[in-house]
Amino acid sequence: MEEAKKSSSMTRYVTLLFAVACGMSVANIYFAQPILDNLSSEFGIDHSSIGILITITQIFYAVGLLMLVPLGDLLNQRRLIIGQMLLSMIALVIVGTASSSKVLFAGMALVGLLSVVAQTLVAFAATMAAPAERGRVVGMITSGIVIGILLARSISGILTDFAGWRSVYLVSAALMLFMVCALFKVLPNVERKERSLSYPQLLRSVLMLLVKERILRIRAVLALLIFTAFSILWTPLVLPLSAPPLSLSHTAIGAFGLVGVVGALAAARAGKLADRGYGQRTTGIALTLLLISWLLISRTEQSLFALVIGIVLLDMAVQAVHVTNQSMIFSLGTEARSRLAAGYMVFYSIGSAAGSIASTHIYAHYGWNGVCVLGASVSALALLFWAVTNRAVNKI
Repeated sequence: MEEAKKSSSMTRYVTLLFAVACGMSVANIYFAQPILDNLSSEFGIDHSSIGILITITQIFYAVGLLMLVPLGDLLNQRRLIIGQMLLSMIALVIVGTASSSKVLFAGMALVGLLSVVAQTLVAFAATMAAPAERGRVVGMITSGIVIGILLARSISGILTDFAGWRSVYLVSAALMLFMVCALFKVLPNVERKERSLSYPQLLRSVLMLLVKERILRIRAVLALLIFTAFSILWTPLVLPLSAPPLSLSHTAIGAFGLVGVVGALAAARAGKLADRGYGQRTTGIALTLLLISWLLISRTEQSLFALVIGIVLLDMAVQAVHVTNQSMIFSLGTEARSRLAAGYMVFYSIGSAAGSIASTHIYAHYGWNGVCVLGASVSALALLFWAVTNRAVNKI
């Protein structure tokens, strides 16, 4: 009854605002990917090691998921969200004004830590939405996150070409301040007076949920695998595209993020399918498309058109599985959604970090073909894992 009552405030405008805020927050992690060569040159970091910058950001994102997101089940979510976004703005300014690699790495670590506000927003939205519409709401907001990740590359590339890489982070800081003002007006003020858990107990309960909930464990492993594949594509993509014979500009490279948006939007309805009980079937089809996408992506140096189609398929597949995952885990409990999000997204972050560091290392030693073999292998493993666990999930 209380949940249905809260749903009245989750209008289409508020849902869209949540989606934009989440997309902006997560985009901050990925701005560096299309400008890794610039950062490598300016701070004297070798190409084979520059992926560590993304990995550090993802590691601290995982720390934030464990340490900050569960607080949404304990504290006033409105103050928690606004506070984290203001601190994110400061972290972005630190990166944008960094004078050494140490300051750059420290600033990016803070950016990763605080970008988890997106997951607090997703969990808050899942609580505000009516049960029958939860998949749709989560799907729309998660689409905002994936689109933010992809547009980050386009925006980063364009701003870098026109005003240098530092402008990317300073502009984002200004936009974050604008978003704080918008959210301040619409976020409901929900106190957590009934919650008696201490902070250590709250953190332990995240692990207990992973032990207790089989669906959460299965969907978390799928998240790890699909986002490993996602990062295997996107982290090193700038390297073959900027090198001869292609030698594309940062604006052109960033435009490939726009291509990925098409795939993300195409999969936005996956949440509705999950609401209707088709989550497992949607997952199997999506993972098959993920594996097929690498056949096209492997043709990058021969055909940019093949790359474009491969990107659409890959991003559509990842988005469909991710939305389905979240729709399924948020149905497990009403009072633990922030902790469910935290437990699930830690695996997402581990996968992203692993994909970033592995792909740049493989590219340095085996080139783009090696990257594609790695991506296809991880995608095949995800499909195999789904097939093995499919019957077990259907019995639950």
